[in-house]
Amino acid sequence: MNAAKRRQIYERLRAANPAPTTELRFGSPFELLVAVVLSAQATDVSVNKATARLYPVANTPETILALGEETLRGYIKTIGLYQTKAKNVIGLCKMLIALHGSQVPHDRAALEALPGVGRKTANVVLNTAFGEPTIAVDTHIFRVANRTGLAPGKDVRVVEDKLVKVTEAEFAQDAHHWLILHGRYVCKARSPECPRCAIYDLCEYRSKTAPVAAVL
Repeated sequence: MNAAKRRQIYERLRAANPAPTTELRFGSPFELLVAVVLSAQATDVSVNKATARLYPVANTPETILALGEETLRGYIKTIGLYQTKAKNVIGLCKMLIALHGSQVPHDRAALEALPGVGRKTANVVLNTAFGEPTIAVDTHIFRVANRTGLAPGKDVRVVEDKLVKVTEAEFAQDAHHWLILHGRYVCKARSPECPRCAIYDLCEYRSKTAPVAAVL
């Protein structure tokens, strides 16, 4: 895919959604960090339901740590892998208090040193909480990047590196959100909704479904 076509893709995604953001609900960098840790292998909807119960009671490293791991599990037990996630959240709270003055660090290495925080989670926090032009490649973005030809790659890190390389600066801050939302609601895994896709004619997916207008 050439640069001109990539630019058109981003221009159309921007026109459809000029101010994209995460669907996770949060009111601070710490709330975002915890929500992203909880969202691993879980839906944003399920995480939002759990944090809607948790955050009014505890939404700082100190207050969540005061709950204790067992009580925290009760708040997040509807989320997959909740036992491991509760342990990680308690662990990251301890580290934030001890090493970062209870603040979420604006630093990739420091973020990735926290329990339950990998590169993808760090990228989300850096982008959404701190305005960094990072691209967090999840299953949706991996699929969209490969299907469309925007930035094909055999693994998430290859796709991330390609996206960072080929995404122009004016699109870099929002690219992550545009692509994840496109993958979540249009370019779905099993049944991509090609007929209503805003970038149908730019996409290089060989198996895409013809738009309704073309059929008629």
